[in-house]
Amino acid sequence: MDYSRAPLADRLAAEYVLGTLRGPARRRFDNLLPAHPALRAAVARWQDALVPLAASVKPVAPSPRVWKGIEERLFAERRAANDTPPAPQRWWQTVLPWRAATGFATAAALALGVALTIPKPAQPPVLVVLAPSDAAAGAALQNAKFVASVSADGRGLVLRPVDALAMDPQRALELWAVPGQGAPRSLGLVAADGATKVIRTELLRNTAAFAVSLEPAGGSPTGAPTGPIISVGKLDT
Repeated sequence: MDYSRAPLADRLAAEYVLGTLRGPARRRFDNLLPAHPALRAAVARWQDALVPLAASVKPVAPSPRVWKGIEERLFAERRAANDTPPAPQRWWQTVLPWRAATGFATAAALALGVALTIPKPAQPPVLVVLAPSDAAAGAALQNAKFVASVSADGRGLVLRPVDALAMDPQRALELWAVPGQGAPRSLGLVAADGATKVIRTELLRNTAAFAVSLEPAGGSPTGAPTGPIISVGKLDT
């Protein structure tokens, strides 16, 4: 691969910073960084653009019930051993193995109860980088880069341009869900200089990519893209 090509370096750097570049591909990218100034510069640009977005995510503190459940699960036996003095063993305790079996069953039931009380961690959102297409330069929107964050349940999406775009007042940007086969579905108009929230059911169902097109003010009059596709991002499947 020619890593000096700006579109390729930019796409790989975006996936690297977002964490969607995984496995051997990520290790290979790590090895390439010291020898490729273009890759390092692209990574620095994406870090400058994306890292501040993390500051807008509010931290969620676990509830006291979660911590209590974890402590009970990890340290219950040790606490019981420290708090209860050893009782003298009677002869019949050595000939009744069912007592041990009952103890194991009770412990398993308690462990299962604790596990059921600990809420499952929230699934992370699906992140999609929309990179400029060849048509973006022709539309004087060569910086048409977006980041889409889709909730894990596929019911909400936030699209944000990496850099604010200078738009003609007579034109608008429209977001599309592109299936593997068939016509794209409009997800509405999006802002050129800030975040846009989209609420739909099953945003990820039958969606292979997201795309942004340049349309007349008010959006596409036909229900399909009528202007150039200026930015496209494929889902990481």
